[in-house]
Amino acid sequence: MSEDLYQEALQEFGRRLRRGQEEGLIRQPTAMTLATADDRGRPSARTVLLKDFGRDGFLFYTNRESRKGEQLAANSWAALCFYWDPYWEQAVVEGPVQEVSPVEADLYWVTRSRISQLGAWASRQSRPLASRSQLISEVAACEAKYQGSTVPRPEYWSGFRVIPHRIEFWTGRSFRLNDRLLYEKTSQGWTAKRLYP
Repeated sequence: MSEDLYQEALQEFGRRLRRGQEEGLIRQPTAMTLATADDRGRPSARTVLLKDFGRDGFLFYTNRESRKGEQLAANSWAALCFYWDPYWEQAVVEGPVQEVSPVEADLYWVTRSRISQLGAWASRQSRPLASRSQLISEVAACEAKYQGSTVPRPEYWSGFRVIPHRIEFWTGRSFRLNDRLLYEKTSQGWTAKRLYP
C-alpha cells in the first residue's frame, strides 16, 4: 500500500508537469530550483532543468566541479522546487542524491546539441571569468579541437538523481487557504497527509 502512495505522488507530479508542457503557458515547465548545502550546512539555490523522473528519482545534469557539484559531494541531500505560476501550483521534492553511472551520463550526453557539448568543455563552471569574449574564444577553441569528430563527454560532467523521501504538492486558493498534500517516506513506508496552509 505504501509503495502505491509513492506511485500516486509520481503520477500527480507527472500530471502537473504534462499540463505545463502541453498547454504552452509556461516557457520552461521543467525548470526547478535546486537547493543544496555545503558541509557546514550553508545553503545555496539555483535554477536547473529536470531531464527525467520516475520511481528511481528526479534527474538533472551538471558539471561536478561547479559549486552545486562540490556541495553535492560534501552533502548528498537536496531539494527541488517547481513553481508553475499560471496554475498557482508548486511541487517540492527532497531526498538524498546519487550520481548516475558513466554509461547513463554518456547516453544522455549524445542527445545534447553539439554547441551545448562544446560549452560544457569550455566552461569552468562557477570559476571566475575575465570577460564574455573569453568564454566565446574558449568555445571556438573547443570547436576547432573537435572539428570533424564527435565531442566526448568530459569526465567532470555527469548526472545526479534526487531520490524522493518527501514530495509535497501546493495549490494556491483564495484567501491563502491553500491546499498542501505531503507524501513522505518513513521507516514504515510511504504516507500521505494534508497539511495546514
